[in-house]
Amino acid sequence: MKILAINSVPNGSTGTIMREILNYASNKTNAKIASYYGNWNDCQLVFLGSKRYGFKVDNYINATLSKITGIHNVLSISSTLDLIKKIDNFGPDIIHLHNLHLWTISLPLLFKYIKKHNIKTVWTLHDCWAFTGQCPYFSMKKCSKWKTGCHHCGQINVYPSAMVDMTSLMWRLKKKWFTGVKNMIIVTPSHWLADSVKQSYLKEYSVKVINNGIDLSIFKPTYSDFRINYGLENKYLLLGVAFDWGKRKGLDTFIKLSQRLDENYKIVLVGTNDEVDKKLPKNIISIHRTNNQRELAGIYTAADLFVNPTREEVLGMVNIESLACGTPVLTYNTGGCPEVVDENTGCVVNVDDIDELERQIIYICTHKPYSIDNCLRRAKLFDKNVKYDDYIKLYKEI
Repeated sequence: MKILAINSVPNGSTGTIMREILNYASNKTNAKIASYYGNWNDCQLVFLGSKRYGFKVDNYINATLSKITGIHNVLSISSTLDLIKKIDNFGPDIIHLHNLHLWTISLPLLFKYIKKHNIKTVWTLHDCWAFTGQCPYFSMKKCSKWKTGCHHCGQINVYPSAMVDMTSLMWRLKKKWFTGVKNMIIVTPSHWLADSVKQSYLKEYSVKVINNGIDLSIFKPTYSDFRINYGLENKYLLLGVAFDWGKRKGLDTFIKLSQRLDENYKIVLVGTNDEVDKKLPKNIISIHRTNNQRELAGIYTAADLFVNPTREEVLGMVNIESLACGTPVLTYNTGGCPEVVDENTGCVVNVDDIDELERQIIYICTHKPYSIDNCLRRAKLFDKNVKYDDYIKLYKEI
């Protein structure tokens, strides 16, 4: 079985998921793994981990024109023809698509090729971009234009930003490109995203939910001197973890909480930077980064409660990581976040209901209604080995 994976970036969450699925597949089956990804920093593309293809000038022109015109994923023609040539040489049984954002590949050319050769295809959606005119998320804007046709986008300056609103045309183009693939199955990490797909122009495809998984050998109860080092022995420790702190991730909510909660509570935010620090009050502990995931697991373990006031989320991996370390979760009711916790492991409140969020924080910290054992039991449902096995089963079914 030969599997070709395509993702727009080599690293980050989606790149890591892509590589881990395929590495796992190579150990479990006779699959030969090929991966394609575009590194937007140097616009180099890699095939089979060694042979380079794609052209810097081609990608640079596409990136520039995409920004100016609002027409995305059309150019990079030379790079895509080079990719298609190597796909022909490799002869995959299955193409596994992941994120196709950015400008490193011409999507009309790729999907024309897939349709022409009737290649069996799996497409894992990590956000909503595949069925909108431009944006990866629309929850904060409470927008539903994607159901019938995008226009007058309220997020034109948000990733992937453009100088001109061409979302109406892009919605129609993407519908033309992405529909009509005879042998394609869509995979989503959450039921929320699956339900959204079924309301979009992608509704013609079968949709399967396979949650993203985590490494339970790393994210587990890990005891450390974190509380002692920061003088938090007698405090209720509230933890937030993100790597792009802003309104979407609820930074403003933590600032409000720091003003409302008394001195018995201490907020710790991980994944901050110098710019975020300028916005934070002095009573919030800011940690820019941890040395490794095991250190992060130690911070999760030290916390009394993981608070995740994210306003847009497909699933919420940080919620899962917290449960795996035995710490309950309090999260907003958005995207797939409610699917992670149950009545024994955490609580869900309405987005921006700061009063209820504060009440639940006080109740959970003082009454301890959620046990470590229940949190660990819940986290086992998201063991990455189990989830990757689900992909192996899907490949074999196809």
